[in-house]
Amino acid sequence: MSRLDGGGKEVRRVGVAVLMTGLLLLCAAVTLTLAAGVALRLRDGQMRTLRPERVGQGSSAPATSAPAGSASATSAPARHGAAQPFAGAGDLRAVLAGLGHAPGSRATLLQFSSAFCAPCRATRRILQEVSGMVEGVAHVEVDAEQHLDLVRRLRIWKTPTTLVLDAEVREVKRANGQPRKADVLAAIGQALP
Repeated sequence: MSRLDGGGKEVRRVGVAVLMTGLLLLCAAVTLTLAAGVALRLRDGQMRTLRPERVGQGSSAPATSAPAGSASATSAPARHGAAQPFAGAGDLRAVLAGLGHAPGSRATLLQFSSAFCAPCRATRRILQEVSGMVEGVAHVEVDAEQHLDLVRRLRIWKTPTTLVLDAEVREVKRANGQPRKADVLAAIGQALP
């Protein structure tokens, strides 16, 4: 009988060790998930500056459309098969013209939305209010579902996404998610000549 008791205790010890390991892994996974969720939530809607290494990649316009020595004219070639953002003034100007809109004389707020997106409606209200407050600022809303090729080229990953374009129709800032009015005004301040 002592043999069975000893073996049973060993099985229980192994079972407890496996259970504790599983609980520790579960706690670690929950903690990492919560941390990632908080980080994404804090980033949502914040205006970000386009990274310098992405400026000028994937331009469909000829290299001569960018001024000599500019980031657009001197950037490294894009990776094969990867969607790249527009950065040249001619590119986004042509995009706006293709959508039937003219850029603002001082800045343009280019919003990508989808039909069943509640934050998109709130973003539209904020951007319309800001464009009404600041002279020379235009608000253009694009249905992301109807312009998937453009969404891919501009690396729009979620709706709403707002691009703040300067007077030269270059992307100055970008917000993924619903931006705050103060952040939009600050971004326009950086875009104004």
